[in-house]
Amino acid sequence: MKTKQKRSKTTNPRKPVRCQYCGAVAVLRPASEIYGDEKRTDMLYVCGHYPACNAYVAVHPGTLEPMGPLANGDLRHLRIRAHRTFDQIWQRRIMSRQSAYRWMADYFGLRVQDAHIGMFNEYRCQKLIEKSQEVLEQCGKAAS
Repeated sequence: MKTKQKRSKTTNPRKPVRCQYCGAVAVLRPASEIYGDEKRTDMLYVCGHYPACNAYVAVHPGTLEPMGPLANGDLRHLRIRAHRTFDQIWQRRIMSRQSAYRWMADYFGLRVQDAHIGMFNEYRCQKLIEKSQEVLEQCGKAAS
């Protein structure tokens, strides 16, 4: 009589995170090393050619999953601006947070679970900033 073997619960080896700018494999490093702030306890995927290639991205807390593709300084700043502008829509109660993310997903033709600013490129960040500002202006609550 044959017995069934149990499958082991091994995970697939993680696919390397690559830099979209230079193609180097990213290295997992403490954020404190990059930011020069010993209080930081989070981790970053940093381009293997850092600092010559200044691309990196944070990981989701408690995981080794990158929050999105590596970003250079310009893209990181655009993502920050996009978040600051977009977040005002739900922080100022123009929409609930859930409704705001649904609105963003619909605007870009994405599923809600794929509507993450950390995944956005320069074009999407700029479009989100523009569209969010329109919403804020229409509601008379534009930020300075």
